[in-house]
Amino acid sequence: MNATGETIDLYEVLGVEKDASKAEVKKAYHKAALAHHPDKQPEHLREEAEIKFKAVSSAYEILYDDEKRATYDQFGIEGINNPGMGAGGMDFEDFINMMGGMGMGGMPGMHFHGMPGMPGMGGMGGMRGDGQKPRGRDVVHQYEVTLEDLYKGKTVKFGSSRNVLCSSCKGTGGKEGAKPKDCSNCEGTGSTTSLRQVGRNMVTREEVPCPVCHGNGKIFKEKEKCKKCKGACVKEEKKVLEIYIPRGAKNGEKIVLAGEADEVPGYTTGDIIFVVDEKDHESFARANADLTHAVKITLQEAICGFSRVVLQHLDGRGISIEHKKGTMLKQGQVLKVAGEGMPHKRGENKGDLYLIVDLIWPDEEWLADDNNIAKVKAVLPEGPIPEFESMEHIDEVPFVVTDLDADNEGVPHGASGWEDEDSDDDGEEGGNVQCQQQ
Repeated sequence: MNATGETIDLYEVLGVEKDASKAEVKKAYHKAALAHHPDKQPEHLREEAEIKFKAVSSAYEILYDDEKRATYDQFGIEGINNPGMGAGGMDFEDFINMMGGMGMGGMPGMHFHGMPGMPGMGGMGGMRGDGQKPRGRDVVHQYEVTLEDLYKGKTVKFGSSRNVLCSSCKGTGGKEGAKPKDCSNCEGTGSTTSLRQVGRNMVTREEVPCPVCHGNGKIFKEKEKCKKCKGACVKEEKKVLEIYIPRGAKNGEKIVLAGEADEVPGYTTGDIIFVVDEKDHESFARANADLTHAVKITLQEAICGFSRVVLQHLDGRGISIEHKKGTMLKQGQVLKVAGEGMPHKRGENKGDLYLIVDLIWPDEEWLADDNNIAKVKAVLPEGPIPEFESMEHIDEVPFVVTDLDADNEGVPHGASGWEDEDSDDDGEEGGNVQCQQQ
């Protein structure tokens, strides 16, 4: 089915009525196969003809088989795709792949450039009933952008190659004064119907410019064709385009260059659309307009205080903070720095920057020095030690350092703040997190 729920009509593919006999189906298949056989087409149309030829063959395979046809008539193409609904076994996705997303009526297909080295995709608007031109295809590109560029904003220039209407014949394809005749492929309409897959078991039906007359609906004799474009109606144009990625832009945001897609006779020119693809940063993490960043702080600084640069921001600035003595910073503690996050697209305001404390502990070599341990014991308070009632027996047991996040097997419910995954406790997770604003 297509995006609007319309059932794909295989009878339409072969050009027969739904009550057609097997003999009529076979006759229509031979006629269509002969008309679209690649060997019967000009060189520049053979690839498109082969796609159409395969599509006709696939439709015939279903409609000529009594069992598959009965399944299709009852359940539609979904019944063919899902054998559990009925007989048959041809995969719908294979059928669409054979169709190639190309035309149902006449010769299928349409060519458009996009930009070199950047894969494009897009949609074509249908013919309008109000007499206005239908809209041409938009060309969409994913464009990877660093967090630095999104913080500061960036202007990008690139080379573009596209089709534009021939300046000599104004897109008619013929010499001045020459009289064309109606294109037999599209019957003078300038467009053909096309199927385009938009997901598994989902296709959309759309109007595309006729590949034979290039959307004009008219064709000229060989000697009457425009000498400059040789009847193609369009010529290739290369130019330099420029886009501006605004500061504060978000992942998935669209930047539109209006009217810069391929020109097609009889169609309003579509757009080139860039979709921002935010690249992961090695040290910053983003949540809308807020940023987070881990900061390395020594145990001595956490206890005694410090004033220094703790990170380099996305625009190259150093960010300095002061932690005064008298309080101790703890592992994982979060420090909020207001107004140092990502800029908003409008105005001068910014989000906030959250610094996550990552304590640096003394290494094993330092801890192995008895003099260092003696100095620490001399200055640090002993603190209260729990007292126990007299015990008849005491076991001295070994232990290993482990990571609860990596291996929680054997940890009892509630131990060290750990909660079982299937716990019904709706209380707050973890302990009290202390935040300090500098």
